[in-house]
Amino acid sequence: MKRNLVETVLGGAVLVIAIMFVFFVMRTADVEKITGYEVKAAFLKVGGLNKGSDVRINGIKIGNVTSSVLDLDTYDAVVTMSIDNTVKIPTDSVASIGSLGILGGKYLRLQPGASKTAIAAGGTITNIKDFRSLEDQVGEIIFLATGGDGQTEQ
Repeated sequence: MKRNLVETVLGGAVLVIAIMFVFFVMRTADVEKITGYEVKAAFLKVGGLNKGSDVRINGIKIGNVTSSVLDLDTYDAVVTMSIDNTVKIPTDSVASIGSLGILGGKYLRLQPGASKTAIAAGGTITNIKDFRSLEDQVGEIIFLATGGDGQTEQ
């Protein structure tokens, strides 16, 4: 009987700790969907940017990616994002895709420009820095390190 009581108390303690952990994660994680006005941007490749990914300016979340589709005319990846209504994005802003770490997910990074006019709802960000994967960057480093002049030796 004493063993059953200890097991029951221990099981209850584990459940309480699990509930506290879930509560903590929900309070501290920035998982709410931001609703606002839509803006689009067209990339050559999105490199793992998914629906629901963050849209950030200077590391601060200001929106969410709502969709990414293939433009059948240009074969660009058109990303649609929802931006918080209180944030106005200058027309000369630059959009790029950032990584949350070596194994982390991707997010859409906006670098605000200096223009006094803002992108209207339904507008498009035209200044784009295309995604460069880790493989692309390593290849470029190797190319530069070996004096890559484009010539092959025979």
